[in-house]
Amino acid sequence: MSDSVAASLRVRQAYEDFLSGVTPPGDSVRSLVRDSWVRSIKKGVNPGEAVPENTATTMTAEEFAEYRSTHPITAVRPLVQSLMLDDIADTGVVVALTDQMGRLLWVEGATDARDKAADINFVEGSLWSEDVVGTNAPGLALAVDRGVQVVGPEHFAGPVQAWSCAAAPVHDPVTGHVVGVVDVTGGREVAAPFALAAVRSVVAAVERELNSRAVDLADPAVFVPARGARLTVLGAGTCRWRRGADAAGERNLSRRHAEILLLLQTYPDGLNTEQLAVMLAEDGIDPVTVRAEISRLRRDLGNDVVDSRPYRLTIDLRSDVSDIRERVASGGELSSVIDELGRGGLLVESSAPGVRELFEEIREDVRSRIIAEGDVGALRKWTASVHGRDDLAAWRRLEHRLPAGHPDRAVAGGRIRLLDRRYGV
Repeated sequence: MSDSVAASLRVRQAYEDFLSGVTPPGDSVRSLVRDSWVRSIKKGVNPGEAVPENTATTMTAEEFAEYRSTHPITAVRPLVQSLMLDDIADTGVVVALTDQMGRLLWVEGATDARDKAADINFVEGSLWSEDVVGTNAPGLALAVDRGVQVVGPEHFAGPVQAWSCAAAPVHDPVTGHVVGVVDVTGGREVAAPFALAAVRSVVAAVERELNSRAVDLADPAVFVPARGARLTVLGAGTCRWRRGADAAGERNLSRRHAEILLLLQTYPDGLNTEQLAVMLAEDGIDPVTVRAEISRLRRDLGNDVVDSRPYRLTIDLRSDVSDIRERVASGGELSSVIDELGRGGLLVESSAPGVRELFEEIREDVRSRIIAEGDVGALRKWTASVHGRDDLAAWRRLEHRLPAGHPDRAVAGGRIRLLDRRYGV
């Protein structure tokens, strides 16, 4: 039996043990993969029935074509084609480019290879995030923000386990934001170590080219389809609204209109007049006032933004708050989230009960992950922030994580004693 076959059998047994509730031996499967399996289970992915969501069906063909043609990752497509496609033309492998959420924007290769990939819905428009499909290279690369390779039974979804894939994220060299992913997917040929090395080399070349041209691709989180909109409420200054991809159409919003939009985004099934009134003011506001505000909002932003009975959004709205919630829920890094929460803005300053509850939920989700994961860097940033400087549990976790004799451990111990005295814990 070859080493590769033996390794595959070990992973297969570990996978079956994991699904049956038995913790597999530590040396049977890579920790990177095992951790992804755990996240997949927590997200409710069904290993036997996972089918990638086809997000293209939420847009017309014309809207999806416009979305991907203007998306930042498309700017690097010609270079990826020149570096990879000629070499894989007859190998049964496909090359894919995704957006920053794991949506496949381009899948390229020989026709028969793309037809086989379509059997597992690896097609343009489908969403291959870890949250949707479980462990797979594009989704895992986005989750851990580095190049990864997933071989056969390491995939979480059973129907995908006949495949192997290697992927690496592309970063905008100006902002550092993840623009998307370069991925190769195929059979045994992609299980070889050189596959990941090749993808990393292509991504390095792409990022060098972007850097040499000083192309600012901007934060892909602000990229929205033409019929969508972007709401910005964090940071100093006014709340901002932008419809589609037209920066010239950006405009200021009143605090009340920003609160209404943020609440309707948080409750996609809608809110009736009474619910919205209670969420906007401590003692509620008159239903007539709510209806008047909705009328003014429609006048300012368009009649197609909010529907009635109940009030609900009728366009695809993205916001810096929803971006934070998705990054926290998906297991993304927390340092930038702490920074963004520290910038203030509507989420922190609003007196609307519904917005305050939203902020408390986000803050507690961030705090819980920081304490549970015990990352020293995140703990330091949290306890230094306005939201975590008096967090006794976080200081205790930081003290526990620092090695004996470390100077910061003494500082943490002092802060713990101070908080004990101050709050009588």
